[in-house]
Amino acid sequence: MPVITFANTKGGAGKTTAALILASELAARGNRVTILDADPRGWISRWHALGSANGLLSVAQVTEETIEAATLRAKKRGGYILIDLPSSQDALLAKAVGLADHVLIPVQGCAMDAQGGAEVLELLKALSDTCEVRIPHSVVLTRVNAAVTTRALGAAKEFLGRRGIPTLSTALAERAAYRDIFDKGGLLHTLDSREVSNLHKAIENAVSLTDEVLAQLPQRSVRTVSRKAPVLKAA
Repeated sequence: MPVITFANTKGGAGKTTAALILASELAARGNRVTILDADPRGWISRWHALGSANGLLSVAQVTEETIEAATLRAKKRGGYILIDLPSSQDALLAKAVGLADHVLIPVQGCAMDAQGGAEVLELLKALSDTCEVRIPHSVVLTRVNAAVTTRALGAAKEFLGRRGIPTLSTALAERAAYRDIFDKGGLLHTLDSREVSNLHKAIENAVSLTDEVLAQLPQRSVRTVSRKAPVLKAA
């Protein structure tokens, strides 16, 4: 039951979008997924309330006081656990990071979100230096213009690499589907390609991102659910 925490203390970095896109693809592959929505704005909870999400995907709103118990319950349910955090540096951030098998730090570009990402990296370093708790982590570039040149994207990754910051090769592109899913509900794979432009490109991007994220996780057995088998109802 791997736990992935999405953290950046700056708003607008793409945490919620990255969490939902990863969850959508994992559920489409037959995995149980629990999203712990720790953001008071509750964007993922609002999306879930629209309905039509795969029954494998459950969403629970949590707070600093309830996140640990909610994580234990999600582990009993099985599958993947994704924690979407608010844009703040507080005890909730520390708890969510401490619960994680991997911390994913979404960064929009490499300048505007640098400070928010740096604060998460500093927390991870402090845990390593003072508590000898080493939590694997990586940066994912988000809201990258689909038309951006490979050279420009490579330069951004090189910028982070020179500073010793592990960065995923796959960036989360700016796609209409990633906005529409919040309005329409459901998963990427259930959106109507006649209504959403370049849906196939968005799905390709989600598949690539998910493959790379999974490669970062501890090699544990995560049971998938047969598409023909009965599944749990969403919470």
